[in-house]
Amino acid sequence: MVLAAGTFLMGTTEFVIAGILPDIAPDLGTSVSHAGLLITAFAVGMIVGGPAMALATLRMPQRLTLVLALAVFAAGHVVAALTSSFTVVLAARFVTALATGAFWAVGFVIATTAAGPANATRAVSVMMGGLTLANVVGVPVGSLAGHITGWRALFWALAILAALGAMVIGRFIPRMEQHARISVRREIRALRQGRLWLALAAAVLIMGGVLATYTYITPLLTERAGIPASAVPLVLVAFGAGALGGTAIGGRFGDRRPMATTIPAAAATALALLALIPLSTTPASAVALIFLMALAGFTINPVVTALAVRFAGDAPTLTSALTTSAYNTGIAAGSALAGQALASSLGVTGPALVGALFAALTLLPLTALAPSAKRGTTRVVARGAVDTGAPAPQDRAEATSLHS
Repeated sequence: MVLAAGTFLMGTTEFVIAGILPDIAPDLGTSVSHAGLLITAFAVGMIVGGPAMALATLRMPQRLTLVLALAVFAAGHVVAALTSSFTVVLAARFVTALATGAFWAVGFVIATTAAGPANATRAVSVMMGGLTLANVVGVPVGSLAGHITGWRALFWALAILAALGAMVIGRFIPRMEQHARISVRREIRALRQGRLWLALAAAVLIMGGVLATYTYITPLLTERAGIPASAVPLVLVAFGAGALGGTAIGGRFGDRRPMATTIPAAAATALALLALIPLSTTPASAVALIFLMALAGFTINPVVTALAVRFAGDAPTLTSALTTSAYNTGIAAGSALAGQALASSLGVTGPALVGALFAALTLLPLTALAPSAKRGTTRVVARGAVDTGAPAPQDRAEATSLHS
């Protein structure tokens, strides 16, 4: 739960900026469109910086890495709150994203190691639930607070919460003894596995499909479904509720039957998105399909994340960072293509069509993973073990085969 709280905080920071751009832009002497680079800088920092920070902190104690990541996260917000320079705020956002990438990479490893092979997906779903909850609660509340108190006060609040989080993690996360020798070469060598890249491809495609539609959902709701602009936030809450439910479902069933969970979910996501095109003309059908899209789409996330970490064997840290990069790559690619579709003759239904294609393509890597998941044994090697004063456990633990 402590790690989930950290992801909640960092997820709020990543997405809340979109709601307060009109407040930030004039204060920093720039246009709203130019201020949108603050969102881009964070995404780039997550895509590129996550793996880089995972390797840079590989030999550091895991608890120290988490504490330092939150400390840098807090410092980045303090710098942004104190400056009047857009360039400095842009740089602070990038550095904050680097810290977020490091936190996610190590957090996933700690969560899966502590839970054990049989409950790894459930542990990942709890941690990812913090990110989903950020979209449901953190972003709306943060946006409202930013409008009322000013964006600088919001950044100060995020910095204080991050500092408190660092103290809590330093107090409650057990110290991890590293019994296996940490090797950068071993981490990179783990990337040679084809099934690892299939799991990452599934992460890119499913997130690209869901977020391609979600990014431009407001025009669809207001112009086609006839929902008032003031009621759109309520629909977004329905999306968030579906995402929370999907994350919980993936965590509940993904460990025992990963492929039987993800393949039907990907198909359901594609069908829900495709159905949005003809059936989004009434508020009830549009809201129901958006809820279903989120429910099915987010079921896949914790499963493919846990699979990627398992496939990495004794080199999970870089892989978990690449998973985070994969999700952000999907968001960037899906949103970019959806924006072009929106501007085309397809109009407001264009993003849903792009999303349906992405979700349908997710079936390809998932189907390719099914045979290896049936016959293979996935080796899970803990990067560390809890130091309880007892003799050190074995470095390697063999997980039972994954049943599709």
